[in-house]
Amino acid sequence: MRYRREFDVSLGEWRVIALLGEKPGTTLNRLARRAALDKSQMSRVVARLEERGYVTRSAGARRSTMLTLTEAGLGVYDGLIGAANQRDQRLESLASPAKMRVFEEVLDALDVFARQMEAEEDTK
Repeated sequence: MRYRREFDVSLGEWRVIALLGEKPGTTLNRLARRAALDKSQMSRVVARLEERGYVTRSAGARRSTMLTLTEAGLGVYDGLIGAANQRDQRLESLASPAKMRVFEEVLDALDVFARQMEAEEDTK
């Protein structure tokens, strides 16, 4: 994907940057669940991003570690989101506004469902 290559990040790194940009101060476990990676995979991805100066760790509640983007990480996030928005504009040009509304409604419903499942898992 072109926008990832411009910023020299892997798909896993892109996911972490996007998720942390959306919700700073997330734990490794929650990040792994949201990115659909196991904890050890997520740990390796976060370690690479930390080495590159894109992610920082800080102490959270009850011995948890909170992950946030650094200023450099936020710069990559802004660039990636900008490139993704350009891609979305190209996608939207392929269908009529009515079809895009239906598509967005389906995506919104899937997002709500996924967040409900995540919330249920958090209470277990």
